[in-house]
Amino acid sequence: MAPVIEILAAIAGASVTVAAMSASNNGKRAVESRDAVIRLTASVDSVATRLDVLHTDMRSRDAEVFSRLRELEAAVARIEGSRHQH
Repeated sequence: MAPVIEILAAIAGASVTVAAMSASNNGKRAVESRDAVIRLTASVDSVATRLDVLHTDMRSRDAEVFSRLRELEAAVARIEGSRHQH
């Protein structure tokens, strides 16, 4: 009977060791996952901020380009109008 108890005790000890190691690894993975989520969130925030800046710059540039195009269209219309009069 003693060898059976020793075998059961060894199995129980191994099971506890495996469970403890698994819990330790799960905790480590949880910390790594949390850190990865924090890094990704910070990266997404950074990209969103840069996109906002880019969008503002593009709107400003587009407003300038279209303003210049309107001026050129008006100048061409004046030139064409003066040609037809002469």
